[in-house]
Amino acid sequence: MPKIRILVVDDSVVVRRMLTNILSADPDIEVVGAAANGSIALAKIPQVNPDSIVLDLEMPDLDGLATLAAIRKTYPRLPIIMFSAITQKGAEATLDALALGASDYVTKPANMSSKDVALQYIQQQLIPKIKVLSDRQRSRKSTPPPISQTLLQPKFKAGDRPTGEILAIGVSTGGPNALSTILPALPANFPLPIVIVQHMPPVFTQRLAERLTSISQIPVKEGMNGDILQPGRAWIAPGDYHMIVEKEGTRVCIRTHQDPPENSCRPAVDVLFRSVAKIYQAGTIAVVLTGMGQDGLHGCQCIREAGGQVLVQDEGSSVVWGMPGIVANAGLADSILPLNKIAGEIIRRSS
Repeated sequence: MPKIRILVVDDSVVVRRMLTNILSADPDIEVVGAAANGSIALAKIPQVNPDSIVLDLEMPDLDGLATLAAIRKTYPRLPIIMFSAITQKGAEATLDALALGASDYVTKPANMSSKDVALQYIQQQLIPKIKVLSDRQRSRKSTPPPISQTLLQPKFKAGDRPTGEILAIGVSTGGPNALSTILPALPANFPLPIVIVQHMPPVFTQRLAERLTSISQIPVKEGMNGDILQPGRAWIAPGDYHMIVEKEGTRVCIRTHQDPPENSCRPAVDVLFRSVAKIYQAGTIAVVLTGMGQDGLHGCQCIREAGGQVLVQDEGSSVVWGMPGIVANAGLADSILPLNKIAGEIIRRSS
């Protein structure tokens, strides 16, 4: 397999050199070009033919958002990973970029104890995303292997399905756009509480909740200790905190904690899903959407063992078919659906 060709776009010469050195050290990656702003990047794309672009958000002349929009007009499927700051402004701009068609993002290291720690952080965060997104783009024309239908038998027969009591959603890469498709399609009188884990850092989850509230009939907020679950409301796990549900008398409340990451994630889908299965058992409706890795797999096993239902996003509509794919291939999915069909199926199973 040829090396993955990368174009680095950042106005800082120090950052361009750092990213080039980190990426070039990987034997599967070749940095074929660097650009100091969007205008130079647009001119270089046809010259260097990259498999993926790492794109800074704040640049003079043509900034990251304008560059992204221009690239998408000509290269609608070229993987683009935004390199953004962990600030309120950076979070807003990153969410704008994802809405404009960015494939994913990596936050710039901040408050790291040393230069080596910062370099290791970038290496661990950026390189896996480059590889997964670039490999997916390269293999788009190939036929995906069929899923063994013998592993996808529904747990319940028609008429034997339990009534839904809670909707739990797990999502990662491509998640903000997926959630922006599903939540606005749910009615204001949706009968279940909704709990969500979206892999995101602090600040970003708060901004995402605000955006989802602005376009949905259902209010969405970051989960806080003591929040009482209510129908027709949604809670997103705050960045860097696991979120669980706990029973207190007749009420179910949100709890957050900073136990060690699971699946290299905090918040982790598995942590939330296990707690939901324990409280709601067969009343659980779980949805696993687009994302890298396998977070959610063990949580879905707990939900199915408790009698709950599991829906997963299909490969064709996923940015990355990691999380939903591993659940589907483990035989834990009651249904595998394109993104635009999931909200309707949720409503059907909730009523």
